[in-house]
Amino acid sequence: MLTRIDHIGIACHDLDATVEFYRATYGFEVFHTEVNEEQGVREAMLKINETSDGGASYLQLLEPTREDSAVGKWLAKNGEGVHHIAFGTADVDGDAADIRAKGVRVLYEEPRIGSMGSRITFLHPKDCHGVLTELVTSAAVESPEH
Repeated sequence: MLTRIDHIGIACHDLDATVEFYRATYGFEVFHTEVNEEQGVREAMLKINETSDGGASYLQLLEPTREDSAVGKWLAKNGEGVHHIAFGTADVDGDAADIRAKGVRVLYEEPRIGSMGSRITFLHPKDCHGVLTELVTSAAVESPEH
């Protein structure tokens, strides 16, 4: 069962400048940064609030590290802005299977490692009214069998 908005992913050309905008404008501070070589992004997670299920809600700022990455291609086509929305779940595998059974294309056969050690998968935007949708099981609430 989806429990919260885990994060909203925002594609940007300059991560440092975008972080500074969110810090200066809204007072949001960086909670975590990392480079995900597999996905070709440098990212910053800005924590917005805690949630009742032990997770949190974030803004995820994404700067491509290479032009051929998914975010790099998206930026070239669309420019900066909202890239995806991510919903939190305690069971990314089960929820992905349930959603796949309803006819929505799940982009990864098996969930992959995402930000902060989470497990993630994506749903095809053409099946989600134009919205790239991510399912996330935070490392903190991941079940022991994963």
